[in-house]
This record gives sequence, C-alpha cells and structure tokens, in this order.
Amino acid sequence: MECCRRATPGTPFLLLAFLLLSSRTARSEEDRDGLWDAWGPWSECSRTCGGGASYSLRRCLSSKSCEGRNIRYRTCSNVDCPPEAGDFRAQQCSAHNDVKYHGQFYEWLPVSNDPDNPCSLKCQAKGTALVVELAPKVLDGTRCYTESLDMCISGLCQVSANFSAFYFSGGICVNSLCSPAV
Repeated sequence: MECCRRATPGTPFLLLAFLLLSSRTARSEEDRDGLWDAWGPWSECSRTCGGGASYSLRRCLSSKSCEGRNIRYRTCSNVDCPPEAGDFRAQQCSAHNDVKYHGQFYEWLPVSNDPDNPCSLKCQAKGTALVVELAPKVLDGTRCYTESLDMCISGLCQVSANFSAFYFSGGICVNSLCSPAV
C-alpha cells in the first residue's frame, strides 16, 4: 500500500483547485440554495468584556437578488467587566458631554429600561428633567434592560436564552434552533 507519492508538476494546481472547491461546497444548505457566496470571517467583538457581538457577512452571487440575510451575528467577550469599567450605556452617553446640545454643554446620564425602544441611546442631562435621544441605536452589545442578558444588535433587542451564538437568517437562530422573524 502506497502512502504518499512524489508531487508531479501539476499537483500544486490540483491541490489549490480541490481546496477552493471544498470550501465552496462546505457551505450550508441555505447558502447553496440562494446563490450566496460563503460566509466571511467574523469581525472583532464590539466589546472587550461584558458581552458583545461579532458579525459575519456574505455576498449574493446572483445578478438579481438572493433570499435570506447577508449578515449573521454571534456573542463574544462574555466575561464580566472590571467594576471600574462602568456601565456601557453610561459610557455612550458621556461620550456626548463635549458636544453642545442647543448651544449648551451637559453631563449626560443614561436612561435605561425604555419599554418602547430599549436600543436607542436616551440620556438625561444631569440635574435637569431634559431627556434626549442622542443616537437612534446604542452600540452592539449594550444590554436592552439593566437586569437582563438581552442585548441590542443593530438597534434591535435580541432575546438571550443563555446563548453562545445566534444569527439572522430570515428569523432568529439560537444554537441552531430557529424561529421565524416577527
């Protein structure tokens, strides 16, 4: 039985062709059915601690359109932040302290637990009743509610069920269990 053969002049090309075909055929059923390219690499995590999000993109290869999403997400950096790191939403509000609002500087404090839009950045000017939406959406990985693991991704509150990974695919998938989009 012969284990290995000496490479012939065409071997590197054949090996490269095999690897390319293998990577393109190792895609999910969803990728193959919709004329999608393979998923790209995962992005850096949106946070270094406290739970963040990472995303991966794919490209539609059709000249028309593809069914499904071109982006998927997963959680990352699921380790507690040191106490001195402070609240992530508060950090986002304080980033506006050096920006004038109606001609005046304010020290901004977070407004949390908004039942209508938990993923917008609403902040209150310290010592006043002034509450302002300083951004339509918080940074990915911001908790929807203070006492919850649910997190905001692309401006939407994604429900956490102690998940380690999730992505969009016309719905929400948690650890490969999917439910339709609502």
